[in-house]
Amino acid sequence: MSAPEPIISPDTVPRLSPMFRLQWEEAQGCHVLLYPEGMVKLNGPAGEILKCCDGVRSIAQIIHDLSVRFPAAPTLPDDCRQFLKTAHDNQWLRIDPA
Repeated sequence: MSAPEPIISPDTVPRLSPMFRLQWEEAQGCHVLLYPEGMVKLNGPAGEILKCCDGVRSIAQIIHDLSVRFPAAPTLPDDCRQFLKTAHDNQWLRIDPA
């Protein structure tokens, strides 16, 4: 029997999966996720969100921090939650059990 899916909630604390490395790629002009088989180019918001996934901040804290930094982005909370779900589905993020 496999382990249950982690629940993504405001209290969830995501971290980058160990098989990925986030870095700024000057040649691409954006943040990228590097992994053994290649690279994922990220748009600006995706890079900013993943930089916050440090294994310390909860999703609620990440959304709050980004909302303070980018107050002119009214859809930021929903966009951030949707991106985090996509990143988790793509196995870019690891969610440790509480």
